[in-house]
Amino acid sequence: MSKKPDTHPFDTVLVANRGEIAVRIIQGLREMGIGTVAVYSEPDRTALHALVADEAVFIGPAPASESYLVMQKLIDAAKQAGAGAIHPGYGFLSENAGFCRAVEAAGLVFIGPTAASMEVMGDKLASRRKMMQSGVPVVPGTEDAVRDPAVAITCAEKIGYPVLLKASAGGGGKGMRIVRSAADMASALRQTMGEAGQSFGNDAIFVEKYIENPKHIEVQVLGDGKGGAIHLFERECSVQRRHQKVIEESPSPSLTPELRARICEAAVQTARAVDYRGAGTVEFILAPGGAFYFLEMNTRLQVEHPITELVTGIDLVHAQVRIARGEGIGIRQEDLSQRGWALEFRVCAEDPSRNFAPSIGRIEAMSPPLGPGVRLDTGVYEGFEVPIHYDPLLAKLIVWGEDRPRAIARAQRALRDFTLQGPTHNLPFHLWALDQPAFRDGTYTTHFVEKCFDHTAWLPALTDLDREALIAAAALLENERRAPAGAGAGADAHGDNWRRAARRAMTGHK
Repeated sequence: MSKKPDTHPFDTVLVANRGEIAVRIIQGLREMGIGTVAVYSEPDRTALHALVADEAVFIGPAPASESYLVMQKLIDAAKQAGAGAIHPGYGFLSENAGFCRAVEAAGLVFIGPTAASMEVMGDKLASRRKMMQSGVPVVPGTEDAVRDPAVAITCAEKIGYPVLLKASAGGGGKGMRIVRSAADMASALRQTMGEAGQSFGNDAIFVEKYIENPKHIEVQVLGDGKGGAIHLFERECSVQRRHQKVIEESPSPSLTPELRARICEAAVQTARAVDYRGAGTVEFILAPGGAFYFLEMNTRLQVEHPITELVTGIDLVHAQVRIARGEGIGIRQEDLSQRGWALEFRVCAEDPSRNFAPSIGRIEAMSPPLGPGVRLDTGVYEGFEVPIHYDPLLAKLIVWGEDRPRAIARAQRALRDFTLQGPTHNLPFHLWALDQPAFRDGTYTTHFVEKCFDHTAWLPALTDLDREALIAAAALLENERRAPAGAGAGADAHGDNWRRAARRAMTGHK
C-alpha cells in the first residue's frame, strides 16, 4: 500500500508583506477560495493591500524594523486572525531561515522553501560549494572566504584580472567591487569587507572572475521538497540600474534552443541538490561566448514572476499554495512550453534625471493602460500618499504579444497610455529604453543603462497625451499674453496654473 502524501490544509493565509506583491498574493488566494489577512504599518493604514484583504492587522510604526521585520508581530497577527499559513512575498523576511523556523514552530505553514534550503542558498560561499559538488557550472574563484590581500592576489593572477570581490551574505548590489590590478587589491578588499560587515553583519568576502559585458539570465523552478523539480523556462533581466532590475522579458532573446535546454536543466539540477520546495529562481551569468555560470538562487517568488505566468499559463501563487499544502507540483515538465513573448516594466517613484533617486508624494492622477495583453500589478491608487520608508516600486506593467516585435509595440502603446501624476516616475525612461538599438536587437547587457543612459542630459520623450496637454497650455498662455493690460491677479493665477500643468506633462510631477 502506497504511503499517503503529507498534507497541510489551511483555509486562511496571512500575507507578511505590503505593496503590489501583497495585493497580487491576496488576489491569487481569493481565486482559490482562501481567506486573506493583511498586515500594515502606520503609513500603510490606507494602503491598497490593507483595503483589499478580508482582514487587516496593525503591526506598528513606519520603520520596517519595527513592523514588517518583527517576526513575532507577524506570527501573533496570524494567530489573532485565525490564519493557518503565512506567505512572505518577496523582500522583508521572505528569505529569512529564522522566520521560516519560527512560523513552523508556532504550528503554522510557511509558504516557501525549508529553512535548510534558505541557509544553503542564502550564503554565496555555501551555495557555490554546493553547486560545485552538484556539477552546476560556477564562476571561477575561491571556495572559501578571503581576508589576506596576498591570497586574493594569488587567486586573481590564477584566474586572470579583472576579478570581483563579493560579500558571501551580500545582495542588492552591495558588498561588491571590481579589481583590475594587484595594486588595487588591498584597499578594495578592506573596503568591501567593511561594507559587507556594516550591511549584512558578515564580512566574509570571496574572489571570482569578473565577466565583462555579461547577460543576466534566470530560470523559474518549482520543487516538491523531496527532490522533485521542474523548470518554467527563463527570463532575461539584463536591464539594470545600480545592480537592480528594471525591465525583464521572457523568453530571452539571447538563448538558442540548445543553450536554453542546458541552462534550464542546470536550474533543475540546482533545485534538486537542495530538495527545494515551492517556487524559486536560479540566476546565471551568461558570458559573451555562450558560457553560463551559477550566480545565486532566490528562494522566494520573484518580482518578475508575471512574465513567466504569461508565457507558460501557470499561476505561480497557486502553485506555491498547492505545494505548501503537500499536494505536490501537479505539473509535468513535458506539458510546459513557452507561448509568445512577455515584457515587464518596474514602475518606480524615482527620478531618472537624478540617477534614479527615490521620489515621494501623493498620487494625484492615475489611469492605467487597458487593452489586450496588458496586465498591471500595483499597490497604489489615485490619492494614495507614497511613503519614503519602503521600496519605491509603485507598480509593474506587464505586456504579452505573439512575438517580440509585437510585444515591444504593445509595450510602447501601454506605456504611452499610462497616466501617472504625483511623484516623479520612470515611465518615460522605459519608453527611452525600448527605442535603443541595443534593446531592439536584443544585444543589451547588464551595462546597458550605465553605458547608454546619461542622466545629466535626460529629457524624457513626450507621449501623445503630454503633447496635447502642452499644446493646450501653450494656447491658453498665448491668449493670456494677448489679454488687455491690467487683467488682474486672476489672469496671473490662471497662467501659473497652466505653467504647472505644462511642467507636470513634461516631468510627471509638480
